[in-house]
Amino acid sequence: MRLVLIVLVVLMGVVAMFAIQNPGIVKVNLFNYYAETSILVLIVAAFGGGVIVGFLPGIPASMRRKRRIRELESDLAAHRKSEPPPPPPVTP
Repeated sequence: MRLVLIVLVVLMGVVAMFAIQNPGIVKVNLFNYYAETSILVLIVAAFGGGVIVGFLPGIPASMRRKRRIRELESDLAAHRKSEPPPPPPVTP
């Protein structure tokens, strides 16, 4: 875990150095649309898009897990209701 954190900090430092050393305005073309923006904005947008695309495949599995947990909790509650209450403790 600590190694991953160190790698992420180093990677963010490299990206920050790249953005600082290249403070130019770039023209981005997509079909008939274009925009002029800084490299930093482009890097942050690409990273954000990558994070979103990375999380999308995990959403269905997460929803299945949550549904299964709700089912198991309701089964447990029904099982607890059907059990007779425990006998009172015997005191000598």
